[in-house]
Amino acid sequence: MSKKITFHVQKGGSLNGEARVAGDKSMSHRSIMLGSLAEGTTHVTGFLEAEDALTTLQAFRDMGVEIEQNGDGCLTIHGVGKHGLKAPKAPLYLGNSGTSMRLLSGLLAGQAFNSILTGDESLSKRPMKRVTEPLTKMGADIKTTEKGTSPLEITGKSGKLTGIDYEMPMASAQVKSCLLLAGMYAQGETTVTEPAPTRDHTERMLNGFGYPVDVDKNQASITANGKLTAMTIDVPSDISSAAFFLVGASIAENSNVLLKHVGINPTRTGVIDILRLMGANIEILNERTVGGEPVADLRVISSQLKGIAIPEHLVPLAIDEFPVLFIAAACAEGETRLTGAEELRVKESDRIQVMADGLQILGVNAEPTADGMIINGGGIGGGTVESQGDHRIAMAFAIAGLRASAAITILDCANVNTSFPTFKKLATDLGLQLTSDES
Repeated sequence: MSKKITFHVQKGGSLNGEARVAGDKSMSHRSIMLGSLAEGTTHVTGFLEAEDALTTLQAFRDMGVEIEQNGDGCLTIHGVGKHGLKAPKAPLYLGNSGTSMRLLSGLLAGQAFNSILTGDESLSKRPMKRVTEPLTKMGADIKTTEKGTSPLEITGKSGKLTGIDYEMPMASAQVKSCLLLAGMYAQGETTVTEPAPTRDHTERMLNGFGYPVDVDKNQASITANGKLTAMTIDVPSDISSAAFFLVGASIAENSNVLLKHVGINPTRTGVIDILRLMGANIEILNERTVGGEPVADLRVISSQLKGIAIPEHLVPLAIDEFPVLFIAAACAEGETRLTGAEELRVKESDRIQVMADGLQILGVNAEPTADGMIINGGGIGGGTVESQGDHRIAMAFAIAGLRASAAITILDCANVNTSFPTFKKLATDLGLQLTSDES
């Protein structure tokens, strides 16, 4: 049985100092996947050594790739080439990682061997038809449960996939990436059209490895005519992890925090744009490009936030940051209204409902809607909230303690280790009064 972890946060305080938050999770996953398929040896620094990314690493080891962990986020990946993966001897267990499962389903659909993808209880409830249905149109043979969830049983179709022109019904970087990876093994061209911009780490990293991807506005196209050549990757800090401190320093009086080496890919900076619209004082300093990705240092100083109607075009650019943005809204003056975010209902938890339930327990006027939430700011009380095992919800409610009028207890926080294992240490070093216990 895995241990239960409970967070205890004392009320008040401020955040001050410098920090480099955990490495970008999206890029950590993709560095393993593409480095494994490359020809030659890929060196990675800044890799996120957390459970989600480590499940991807183990999956490729199980398919015959030699990957050395050299400590402090440094990896050496001995690539086997595009067609060099070997059949795993057992089902590939992907823990809580939806990114691993959805991207691997595309990658494995075109292999010469069969595979089975499984996950933990939470991942086993998450919808997979959004990737299996378009993959089936490409000729893939993938079986799900009757509910369209994992385990996924994939029959390898080496040389038998056919490229498609797919218009995504929802904006999802995971679906887009899954189909592009399958397109590397399909006859003809695979084109994915998205209804709104989503993170483009897959396209950028494929190009970095020398594999041609044609990007034109909201379309990305790929063929099987390419190969991956090993490279060196310096993974920047994850803006999704930085978001907790962007909000925390914004809402807590007398705060001043510098976050170093944060990835500011324009498909990921919705959280900065939304906070600035609410009146946050965030400076982007020392901008530079590292491995094809824009990086900067972020300075955030406390300010009085105001409620806004969040522009829908920013929603896909901040989809993972809404749990902590709901905390910002609870501390803001006036009403904040989110629409167009139904995707939040099928994350690690139903993030709309779970956040609304927790906010209401803490005395916040929060009304969930089908595709978002309406929050009337005005302060946060204390109490005990349930994270439902969702790491981002656990961390969001921990940050809420900075403006709470009483202590907050957060249940079921073990999955914080899936994305941000150093959260507690960084947060307490900056000034959050956070302790935890295990049972």
